[in-house]
Amino acid sequence: MPLYEIETTAHIIITWADGEDDATQVVKDAYPNDDVTRMTKRPRDTWVISKAALGIADKVDPCSVARDCLSKAAGDKVHAIRLYMQETGVDLPAARKVIESNMVMGW
Repeated sequence: MPLYEIETTAHIIITWADGEDDATQVVKDAYPNDDVTRMTKRPRDTWVISKAALGIADKVDPCSVARDCLSKAAGDKVHAIRLYMQETGVDLPAARKVIESNMVMGW
């Protein structure tokens, strides 16, 4: 079954579907108010996101550092962001992205 990358007005969805019609139906079922703006059939059956594209391609594991900062901050997001900025030297948007991503994963 092919893998599709579907961009809507508010989301990017990665899903397996038998064809474009089925992929469109996945979007309509999940996000009925979204309009499909772009659909791409991926050439392989896996999806890879480059850490460099996300701006986290350092030698240090950003998740480990973020989890450590969240632990030190007792789950306080703002304090954890400050700690992460101090420890890694990244700017505010980058620190926020890493801390919030790890909060979602249940650090």
